[in-house]
Amino acid sequence: MGYETLIVDVEDHIGLIQLNRPDALNALNQQLLNELAEAVTAMGTNDKVRVIVLTGNEKAFAAGADIKEMQEQSFVDMFNSDFFTDQTEAILRCRKPIIAAVSGYCLGGGCELAMMCDFILCSDTAKFGQPEINLGVVAGIGGTQRLTRFVGKSKSMEMHLTGRFMDAEEAESSGLVSRVIPAKKLMKEVMATAAKVAEKSPLTAMVVKEAVNRSYETTLREGVLFERRLFHSLFASEDQAEGMTAFAEKRTPKFRGK
Repeated sequence: MGYETLIVDVEDHIGLIQLNRPDALNALNQQLLNELAEAVTAMGTNDKVRVIVLTGNEKAFAAGADIKEMQEQSFVDMFNSDFFTDQTEAILRCRKPIIAAVSGYCLGGGCELAMMCDFILCSDTAKFGQPEINLGVVAGIGGTQRLTRFVGKSKSMEMHLTGRFMDAEEAESSGLVSRVIPAKKLMKEVMATAAKVAEKSPLTAMVVKEAVNRSYETTLREGVLFERRLFHSLFASEDQAEGMTAFAEKRTPKFRGK
């Protein structure tokens, strides 16, 4: 389908979604979030897509939620509509790996959206932050929870209470992003990384995503048991047989997601 706030493409098993509200620094309004939820859901059920890349532009991944859209809302309005919930839940339900490619501003809802992805690759121009306190509100798409898990209580608390931004170098050293890449090379490296993921067994990639995410939801002992049962279960797949046979035969495996 056609989108007004996104640019969407699928090629070589990679689904590329680009946020496209450049005049608003890709601020997350309801239309963009609705279209993003639809695009991610569609790619999640598209057999041609094995990995998704989510990005913005050089100036901004997303500079936050659209303040003008929320300004006149009351508590009852926000609560009754369960603002943000349906769209973000649709994104979180996607079982395929999602890579965030971040340049420029990644603030507020934009930072929260990036943290909802499975890992973040950013350019050296990236700036992360949760400055909602400057507007008299708190993060509403998981910022207080995910940022704290990624960078620790002290740094998260400071950022949420002061609204300060974190640059790319600090984001990498704090564990928020996987790698920092020169801005001009970001998308080339991101697509190369996505291609590496797409080469793997799509079945196993989904299992990896479930196992790593479970580590945030349970105890170590239960998490290890969950991982081990997933490991055992993959021995019922064609991809496991193909992967180990290819290794023994010293050739590249041909995974089919079965």
